[in-house]
Amino acid sequence: MTELPASVRWQLWIVAFGFFMQSLDTTIVNTALPSMAASLGESPLHMHMVVVSYVLTVAVMLPASGWLADRVGVRNIFFTAIVLFTAGSLFCSLAGTLNELVMARVLQGVGGAMMVPVGRLTVMKIVPRSQYMAAMTFVTLPGQVGPLLGPALGGVLVEYASWHWIFLINIPVGIIGGIATLMLMPNYTLQTRRFDLSGFIVLALGMAVLTLALDGQKGLGISSLTLGILVAVGVASILFYLWHAKGNDNALFSLKLFRTPTFSLGLAGSFAGRIGSGMLPFMTPVFLQIGLGFSPFHAGLMMIPMVLGSMGMKRIVVQVVNRFGYRHVLVTTTIGLALVSLLFMATALAGWYYALPLVLFIQGMVNSSRFSSMNTLTLKDLPDEHASSGNSLLSMIMQLSMSIGVTVAGLLLGMFGQQHVAADSTATHQVFMYTYLCMALIIALPALIFARVPDDVTKNVVIARRKRSEQ
Repeated sequence: MTELPASVRWQLWIVAFGFFMQSLDTTIVNTALPSMAASLGESPLHMHMVVVSYVLTVAVMLPASGWLADRVGVRNIFFTAIVLFTAGSLFCSLAGTLNELVMARVLQGVGGAMMVPVGRLTVMKIVPRSQYMAAMTFVTLPGQVGPLLGPALGGVLVEYASWHWIFLINIPVGIIGGIATLMLMPNYTLQTRRFDLSGFIVLALGMAVLTLALDGQKGLGISSLTLGILVAVGVASILFYLWHAKGNDNALFSLKLFRTPTFSLGLAGSFAGRIGSGMLPFMTPVFLQIGLGFSPFHAGLMMIPMVLGSMGMKRIVVQVVNRFGYRHVLVTTTIGLALVSLLFMATALAGWYYALPLVLFIQGMVNSSRFSSMNTLTLKDLPDEHASSGNSLLSMIMQLSMSIGVTVAGLLLGMFGQQHVAADSTATHQVFMYTYLCMALIIALPALIFARVPDDVTKNVVIARRKRSEQ
């Protein structure tokens, strides 16, 4: 074990505060989606756009976050992110239509694009690489108070007040976070090269139009011709960026990143893995409320065991990876998450509600181990000159894949439910059963990628959680 200086721990706590803001907002929103749909006169199956608009905006804006943090300073960018996120929350609470809510979520996404990834980049700057996994565990563990409070708090606010309050709650949190950032976080800066604006525009365009095309005719009501044009533009944009980045030292994301084998495997696995994982936070509250008839508050309470499992696993995930290695942990947790998702669906449809908290607790443990292992595998071997760029690319891929996951979950529900969940409970259960079966297959497939991860030759350092007395 090793001890961190007190000043570094304070900086890690500020980063954790940013994680808290994002996670609190996300978990509250997922719980409130059915109530939002009723209030705005929309189908619950169309409400995935509230989630997709946020995470897609984060993905599109992420490439600029690392460069801005290096150029302007992590404190300045982190503070700006909190201000934008808080302003977006205010506008969300004032929205009267789905379109207005989606636009406000876009503003939140601009702030979110700079908050968590810049926080992760700050951790990379202030701790040695051997301590990175343990430091990120230290950061994300306090940040998971947000998911712990979010579901139950969202359920209470929706059931006894209105869904608007789930966004208003972010405002005092944002004020406190902004003040703490200005007072306690140093403004780390680095020498930067010229920003690759053309590469940024091309890559952002490709990601945005491909995600919109995935939603397609069912979600957006666009014609087949328009759908084909979106796909063509998206693919052309991605191919053009690859041509643009080849041999270009000033490219937004240098292709030299992929010379590090663990980065390439970790990035591919993170993209595929988070498509499946991104479905679960969206599907679980919707299934509990629409499929099983739970109240928003009850559905929120049912999410707490999953968060507790995730928090508990983060305390030992470093030791688990050191003991079994990245490959075995990632393959096992990927297949395990697919099986636990099926177990949750089967347990719920069988009416064994008393067993659901245990199943969700296990799901949280498995998912937490998977996330921590994927993140650190991807970044741990990158050279210092590529760390900022690699971190931004990983963050972008994480958000993009989660937006795709939510979109795919919405499409599966719409396809099996023909846009509307049937009033008959048996038919409704069939819709969710078919959806979960497809989800389990999507979740399991990345195991094929993780099976190629090489054996580990280095160990992660465990950071002491309490200051030991001086010898």
